[in-house]
Amino acid sequence: MQTTTEAPKRKALGKGLESLLPRVQAAAEPAPAAETGKPREIPVGDIDRSPYQTRTRFDEAQLDELAASIVATGVVQPIIVRPLPGNRFQLIAGERRWLASQRADKATIPAFVRHASDEQAMEMTLVENLQRSDLNPMEQARAYERLSREFQLTQEQMAKRTGKDRASVSNFLRLLRLPAEVQSQVEAGTLTFGHARALLALEDAEAILRAARKVAALSLSVRQTESHVQGILNPESQPAKSEQKEKKQDPNVREVQTQLQQALGMKVRIEDRRGRGRIIIEYARLEEFDRLLEMLQGKA
Repeated sequence: MQTTTEAPKRKALGKGLESLLPRVQAAAEPAPAAETGKPREIPVGDIDRSPYQTRTRFDEAQLDELAASIVATGVVQPIIVRPLPGNRFQLIAGERRWLASQRADKATIPAFVRHASDEQAMEMTLVENLQRSDLNPMEQARAYERLSREFQLTQEQMAKRTGKDRASVSNFLRLLRLPAEVQSQVEAGTLTFGHARALLALEDAEAILRAARKVAALSLSVRQTESHVQGILNPESQPAKSEQKEKKQDPNVREVQTQLQQALGMKVRIEDRRGRGRIIIEYARLEEFDRLLEMLQGKA
């Protein structure tokens, strides 16, 4: 992959952490165990958290499960660290294993020691996080933003380095347009990535904030959120108008509408104007459409 923004000395990403971290650098402190490429046991207390870590939340129950596994079978996959002055080390990859080892009261943890510059360590930590599936959407968005800002990477380049498609990278970066309060809701899991994408159709920050509060208060689904947003963007087609019409609906028509809904198992709306009108049947899946077709054809 060729880029015009990267320094020539940086290696291309995409082949795993090991391909990005040189095992030996002439100017680095000697580390015999690292030169052999074999993991070494390092005291857990001698390792510092990476300052480039974008992950802010860890599932406590999962950490406890991992700690129990480590007590039973040990750390199966070594972490990756780099040496620091004063016989200390800094994490590059494997923070969950390191935290779980602390909970398991392990004195040491197997680790690959690799010499890496600040730039390499930052890039590797960010990419390693983005290749995982358990980052929340906002953590992923901030990781992509930092890759873009620190390394001047395009969305296409970030997609190739993390094994994602460009559209996904773009969608995550768009989350950073959300108001801070809404970002916190996405980070906490109150709102999902799908909710956030729907809300982003609203350009105004205050409108996004009001809509997000309503979505959270009413526990709206993603589809309902999309409908709510469309109602804000297109007031003339707001469901509220349909609801007002429904309130004025003839009681007999409303009763038939209810009976049809119960019989079909689908949402039915009857629009009647002095004996003329239409019946609208909504289906959520193709299976429902097929079932409706069979019923209309007398096959069910």
